[in-house]
Amino acid sequence: MPPRTLADGTPACRLIAWEVTRSCNLACKHCRAEAHPEPYPGEFSTERAKALIDTFPEVGNPIIIFTGGEPLLRPDIFELIAHADGRGLRCVMAPNGTLITPENARRMKEVGVQRCSISIDAPTAADHDVFRGVPGAFDASLRGIGFLKDAGVEFQINTTVTRHNMGLFKDIFHLARDLGAAAWHIFLLVPTGRGAELGNEIISAAEYEEVLNWFYDFRKTTDMHLKATCAPHYYRIMRQRAREEGVKVSPDTFGMDALTRGCLGGTGFCFISHTGIVQPCGYLDLNCGDVSKTPFPEIWRTSKPFLQFRNQEEYKGKCGKCEYHAFCGGCRARAHTMQGDYMQEEPLCSYTPVKCRTPQAC
Repeated sequence: MPPRTLADGTPACRLIAWEVTRSCNLACKHCRAEAHPEPYPGEFSTERAKALIDTFPEVGNPIIIFTGGEPLLRPDIFELIAHADGRGLRCVMAPNGTLITPENARRMKEVGVQRCSISIDAPTAADHDVFRGVPGAFDASLRGIGFLKDAGVEFQINTTVTRHNMGLFKDIFHLARDLGAAAWHIFLLVPTGRGAELGNEIISAAEYEEVLNWFYDFRKTTDMHLKATCAPHYYRIMRQRAREEGVKVSPDTFGMDALTRGCLGGTGFCFISHTGIVQPCGYLDLNCGDVSKTPFPEIWRTSKPFLQFRNQEEYKGKCGKCEYHAFCGGCRARAHTMQGDYMQEEPLCSYTPVKCRTPQAC
């Protein structure tokens, strides 16, 4: 298991999502990057990208998520993955599936891609294609998944939760299961980029509780790995429900969910943009350092926002008082986009901490 802390006491970085290109062939309604197909200026050369990869082991043994945009639009993507694999780093990839061919699927396997995540947001082409902004995207993604299976590349299905598809979850899960997915991850929408325009699709705090409680119950019905992402309060709900049921929260009963925290931004995870700007996550557009000017390990260790995220006393409102803080942390991106302050309380959490249950306590 990767180390939890570095020699100097800094939390080890467990995951790095690296936007190797922002260019994309789709126009998804929730896209944080508002991506378009044309090339973006400032993307790293192959040499600079490899040099950045060489610094990653200095912050732990992180899993590297090669993402975009659409990472398959980067001509040297397999060279970069092979380089990271050669440094002993676990490499995963987040293509949208539409550009996967038998040839590049086999290449993924050759260079060391351990898993691909493919986003499916509805069980039918009509609904999925509307969300993804391109007719034929659903069929193309399913075809790409077939090529991954043929090449022996493990894949998971990611689904962004909106009001429109909440009632379709079982059908989406059944599709993921029938396709042979290793996991199904649901992503709670963060209203940034194009996602900020989806006002009617953003579910309420009460609906978040309903969805995450349903997810807690539904995970008992399958052996497939299920994970809630951008939903830090799931890790509070998991512990509340487990206590009610007399179940111990441990890796034996909850797998990796028992060992992780809700919001990992700046504490175990970070995002690196196509121009080298380090952010807590892709949804929180907060410049925590530029790897072109400051070595990445130094940014990870000393960035002011990252240090704030590692100290509960820096959190405002009920997140600063919550007894579940160590397991949750609240979504810093939603606090930023919906309340104008990334250290404010999670705006879509309905839980009242024990310390806040007296008048004006929080």
